[in-house]
Amino acid sequence: MVATALFMSTTARLRDRKVETARRATATRTVRASLVSLAGLIAGPVTNPAGEEVGRVVDVVARLYGPEPYPPVTGLIIRIGRRRTFLPATAVGKVHDGQVRLSTARVDLRDYARRPGEVLLAREVMDHQLVDVDGIQVTRAADLYLAPLPDRTVLVGVDVSLATLLRRLGPRRWQARPTPERVLDWQSVAPFGEQATHGPAEVRLRASRSALHQLRPADLADILEDLGRHERQQLLGWLEPEQAADALEEMEPAELENLLREAPPEHAARLLDEMEPDEAADALRDLRVGERESLLERMPDGEAAELRSLLTHREGTAGGAMTTLVVTAHPAQTIAEVRAELAAQAEHRTEIDAVAVLDEEGRLLGDLPLFDLTVAEDTAVVGDLLDWLGQFGPPVTVHPDTRLAEAADRLVAARATSLLVADDTGRPLGRVLADDILDALLPERGRLHFRRLLK
Repeated sequence: MVATALFMSTTARLRDRKVETARRATATRTVRASLVSLAGLIAGPVTNPAGEEVGRVVDVVARLYGPEPYPPVTGLIIRIGRRRTFLPATAVGKVHDGQVRLSTARVDLRDYARRPGEVLLAREVMDHQLVDVDGIQVTRAADLYLAPLPDRTVLVGVDVSLATLLRRLGPRRWQARPTPERVLDWQSVAPFGEQATHGPAEVRLRASRSALHQLRPADLADILEDLGRHERQQLLGWLEPEQAADALEEMEPAELENLLREAPPEHAARLLDEMEPDEAADALRDLRVGERESLLERMPDGEAAELRSLLTHREGTAGGAMTTLVVTAHPAQTIAEVRAELAAQAEHRTEIDAVAVLDEEGRLLGDLPLFDLTVAEDTAVVGDLLDWLGQFGPPVTVHPDTRLAEAADRLVAARATSLLVADDTGRPLGRVLADDILDALLPERGRLHFRRLLK
């Protein structure tokens, strides 16, 4: 039943994706036939209704961050003689073939004042980095495509091909020639318009964040590693702290170290606070002592104390790789009560694969795998399940100073996916997961994350 539901949900997502793709503007033949190249438009003539040239196009202004799925052109920056002036979109009659024709002979010469959400497409978007959400990669806008509609002109696509860069270096008659077979639909990209920061954040980020939220943390990590310094910080600002932290946990250590150094200390501290404790401690170890303390001082006292405790353990040991998140239960509790506690910890699902059972003194009695908790009756008592599991031997634990190579041997022998880390009195301090052991022993393989039952 679960497999069937999963297949049906996957099929539905694929069907919805096909429908969404079909709705995109660049998928329609009419729009593709009418595309206007921004690169070909820049420096092109601006003529009055009589066909007389009155100026040249310097840039195109669009409301990049607004409620519309395709940003509308709100005006042009044109050069008349030695003066640059703003021409509102209402004065534009037609945009085509590398030139603009006005709808009126009267031109109101006014300076351009940026309004909320507006960007200069040639200056601030073309030749800049953006995220291809469909292809899950960082790319660069070689050209932008506009589509003239009956009542307005909108930005519909991005050309990212090398051939287009070469086209722009050729004769002007080539520059105005769009190549729609190489276009990315605007709805599939997340741009970085660094100057469009005057509007409300919830309006400015709507389009980009809705697309980025569809990406897995590992995909976001790859994108963050490929972005330039400024774009990387801007993308982090777009993401919810929890989503950003999940992505940071997937990054290569050297890249994460650079990112934390680049970010404002308050933001870096907030991201570390949202990360799982073991991942945050690993990131802090790579920083200089002064940098580390600067970030810890900006974190809540409780979280900072927990990380300082983790940092006292040596790297390459079970204590240095463990997470302090340990879900616990007592023998008298029912299975239903334990499941309720697991549900409350759902945001940490990647760190949980078992529940530690403790006595009244906090000492370890057993370690219940999630599978056994899943198949047990709701009314069953933890103590009874623990007695049944006792026939397979006592729980396997390691000391905080145990080297990870030895912990790996014990993990394999126990046929488990994690080991509890306990002190000399038998009280659990944390849990070291199989993927964290492999991350430490095989750093050249990159970050590994095993699927947990709660996922």
